[in-house]
Amino acid sequence: MNPLTRLRAPLRLLTLFSLLLGAAPAPADDGAQVPSLAGKRIAVSMTGTSHYFDIKAFQAQVDEIKRLGGTPITLDAGRNDRNLVTQLQTVVTQKPDAVIQTLGTLSVIDPWLRRISAAGIPLFTIDVPSQYSLNNTTSDNHAAGRALAERLAQDTGGQGNILVFNGFYGVPVCAIRYDELQKVLAARPGLKVLQPELRDVIPNTVQDARAQIAALLNKYPKGEIAAIWAAWDIPQLGASQALIDAGRSEIRTYGVDGTPEVLELLKRADSPVGAVVAQQPELIGRTAVRNVARYLAGQRDLPKETHVATLLTTRDNLDQVNRLRGDQ
Repeated sequence: MNPLTRLRAPLRLLTLFSLLLGAAPAPADDGAQVPSLAGKRIAVSMTGTSHYFDIKAFQAQVDEIKRLGGTPITLDAGRNDRNLVTQLQTVVTQKPDAVIQTLGTLSVIDPWLRRISAAGIPLFTIDVPSQYSLNNTTSDNHAAGRALAERLAQDTGGQGNILVFNGFYGVPVCAIRYDELQKVLAARPGLKVLQPELRDVIPNTVQDARAQIAALLNKYPKGEIAAIWAAWDIPQLGASQALIDAGRSEIRTYGVDGTPEVLELLKRADSPVGAVVAQQPELIGRTAVRNVARYLAGQRDLPKETHVATLLTTRDNLDQVNRLRGDQ
C-alpha cells in the first residue's frame, strides 16, 4: 500500500466516526508536523497485550516511537495487578524520558503513577484519567456508552430484562460506560437489569462468559431476557456464542471495542450481536506518542484529555467500517 494512503485512511475513519456521532471532526494529523523523539527513551507500560485493543494500541505506540526516532522500552504486566505494580516501580528506576501507561484499575495504579510523576518523569496515559497524567488519550466513553445504551433501548422497544456484565467497574472507561447505561435505563422503567449482575473475568473471558450465559439460558426461557450488555466486547463474544449454541435468536448482545471476531459475527444471518462500539486503538496509540513528542519539544499546552472518536457499528454499516479501519 502507498504510505500516503496508509496515513490518510485513519483520518477518513476519524472524520466518519466524528460525523456519525455528531462530534466536530478532529484536525487532520498525519504526523508530519510532530517533533522528533531522537535520543529519547519512552516507556510503553501495558496492563496487558492479549486482546485486540491492547495489541493494536501497543504496536502503534512502538511503531510511532521508532518512526519519530525514539527508543521504546516495552513492559507487559499480563493483565495481572501485582505484576503491573512491580512494572511501574521498575519504570521509576529506569528513568525514561516519558512514560505511557495503557489501561489499569485506577485505585491500584494511581499511587504508583504519583511516584512516576513525583520522580519528574512526564507521565501520559491511555484510558486512565489519573490526576497525575499530563494527557490521557482515550475514546469519548461517555458518548460511546450512551450511544450503545440508546441502541439497546431502541432494539428492545424499551421493555424486558437485561443481563449485565460488570466485573471491572474499577477500570475508569468501564465505569463510564456502565454509568451511561444506568442513565439510559433510569429513563426507561420497562427495562430491568437481572440481579445479581454478572462478573466478567480475566483470563478465559470468552469461555467464562459463554458458560455463564449458557447456564442462565437454561434458567430463563424464551421471552424472559431481551438483551445482554458488557462494557467491552470480549465477554460479549462469549455471550453471543452461547446464544448461537442455544438458538436463542430473540436476545441481542451489546459491547465496546470492535474486536474482529465480534465484527465477523455481525455478518451471520443468525447473529445475536445487536451493536458494538468500534474504537480506533491504533490511532489512540499513535496519538498518545505524538502528544509525548510535542510535550518533550516544549509544547506544554496539551489538553488534559485527547478524544479519539468511535462508531456505533451494526450490520448496516459493517462493511464500510471494516474497509476504513483496514480490517478487510
